[in-house]
Amino acid sequence: MRVTIDSSPSAEPASVLCVGDIGLDAPAALLARYGLRLHRVEAGAPIPGSFWGEPEAGIIGCDVYVRDDTPVHSLLHEAGHLIVLPADKRAAVHTDATDSVDEEDATCYLQILLAEQLPGVGSARLMTDMDTWGYTYRLGSTRAWFEQDAENARSWLSARGLLPA
Repeated sequence: MRVTIDSSPSAEPASVLCVGDIGLDAPAALLARYGLRLHRVEAGAPIPGSFWGEPEAGIIGCDVYVRDDTPVHSLLHEAGHLIVLPADKRAAVHTDATDSVDEEDATCYLQILLAEQLPGVGSARLMTDMDTWGYTYRLGSTRAWFEQDAENARSWLSARGLLPA
């Protein structure tokens, strides 16, 4: 799987579910189960540890940073990067979590599973938002990849005990 994201300044703002739409309580509780902390950044302020820049989520160590305009898929993706890393490697993370294709695949798969645990989100909405935002997969959509081409990601997560119950 190869994921590319269109983050060019000319891209029109996409209509995706954002953190402000769902609040912080449920995502914070979800991340806490994995030893992660969620932090709200004030509107318009730079997001610490954001690889793609605002409004994308940022990561530093065990901390995930979001604003109300951060897409939920971005929050779950960046949190997923930290979840798939061994705890001893998390502390060293600042902005860029990995260059491993296996970890990236696992992160994409995990973010879809985690969406099921957030009220008002769910995997179907998250996959639609991922497509809207510009994630691209060789089968043409996030859903097609997840259902037909992601066995390697599922196996990777399973081997490490990271599939949500």
